[in-house]
Amino acid sequence: MRVRVDPDVCQGHTLCALAAPEVFLLREEDGHSYVVGEEVPPSMEEAVRKAVATCPEGAISIEG
Repeated sequence: MRVRVDPDVCQGHTLCALAAPEVFLLREEDGHSYVVGEEVPPSMEEAVRKAVATCPEGAISIEG
């Protein structure tokens, strides 16, 4: 599975970082999310799916 955050859509609600802090980090300057690495370890897939489901802006996408 691969995950991406669209920086033009993310509004910095931080819900993804709460759901999967090992995968999503927050930029200091604006609190917007970015991923540590696009490849998600199998052990983190459920948490990433939760992050996708809870993103109010729909800024997170997954492949695979």
